[in-house]
Amino acid sequence: MSPAYATTFAVLDLAPQPYAATPILSARVGIATVSEDPVHAVVLRAQVRIEPQRRPYTDEEGAGLLDLFGPRQRWRDTQRSFPWLHCATTVPGFHGGTEVDLPLPCTYDFEVSASKYLHALRDGVVPLLFLFSGTVFTKGAGGFTVQQIPWDREDRYEMPVSVWRELVAAHFPDAGWLRLDRPTIDALADYKSGHGLLDFDSAVRRLLAESTAEESR
Repeated sequence: MSPAYATTFAVLDLAPQPYAATPILSARVGIATVSEDPVHAVVLRAQVRIEPQRRPYTDEEGAGLLDLFGPRQRWRDTQRSFPWLHCATTVPGFHGGTEVDLPLPCTYDFEVSASKYLHALRDGVVPLLFLFSGTVFTKGAGGFTVQQIPWDREDRYEMPVSVWRELVAAHFPDAGWLRLDRPTIDALADYKSGHGLLDFDSAVRRLLAESTAEESR
């Protein structure tokens, strides 16, 4: 069996990366090989997917997931695994096994399905699937041997929702991000100025209050 095909991966931990300028989670990944030959380096890539069907949801969470999955009676058909992140790192040489930190750059943009999903969760875990790929460099007869990591190398990990909330609180304390088209931003700015409001939060809250009052008539 070749070294690449004997290499396995396991997600050991997942935590916010401290002191990062942007939101980054750090996945501690254990790597092991049964080969007697040392591994000179690994170019490791991973696709991280969310598997929403692997956990239950409260009524409050279900209301927040309406845009993604529709009403609860349709979830059996609509709740499917979907991609969250793509990440990569270079692993230095090792013999037998090692551990490496895999950085996962995150976004809190509510145009992204994963951000909507994570924002709706209140407690419990986020069911993740790590799909590993990349290249393994080992010693060969003519120098280095290059082999691809097989497509079936994967691992599941249940990230506590509290980990995501800790990351968001560190970078967006009591806030979030919404992408708006330029005409919408201009119109909102005109509304804010025309009504003597101090910030965009006040403008949006006033518009929501006016809409609620109009609907109740």
